Amino acid sequence: MDLKVPIKISDELSEDIVDSTGLLDLASGEIYRIEYEDYDLEGRGLPADSEDYDFTVGTLSNNGKDVEFKIDVNRVTGQYSVSASELLEIKVRAAQLFAGISGRDMARSADPKPPAAKGRGRGPLH
Repeated sequence: MDLKVPIKISDELSEDIVDSTGLLDLASGEIYRIEYEDYDLEGRGLPADSEDYDFTVGTLSNNGKDVEFKIDVNRVTGQYSVSASELLEIKVRAAQLFAGISGRDMARSADPKPPAAKGRGRGPLH
């Protein structure tokens, strides 16, 4: 199943912010098809390689509501990704914000309890 959603990416430098867009794979946490805005990648290199690089954040938006999250940048490969724990947090926060579903509701639907025993007794026999 293809679960890629568009995100905004901001590489934060001490004096500048490099904006870009990409696709976050909600199954793996990998980020694909990064397109930088007003930034010469070939001439300047990966923003994360800059001496004044601080961190990278992503934003998932829906109907004017945003979920912001931390993005990891592999400086060797240039690959942007989200850790497994961060990815889970994104999914929970997005469900809460975009659909009004609480984390408790998600857990309840994912792990339903067995139905209660019917009948009139005092309970199970030991």
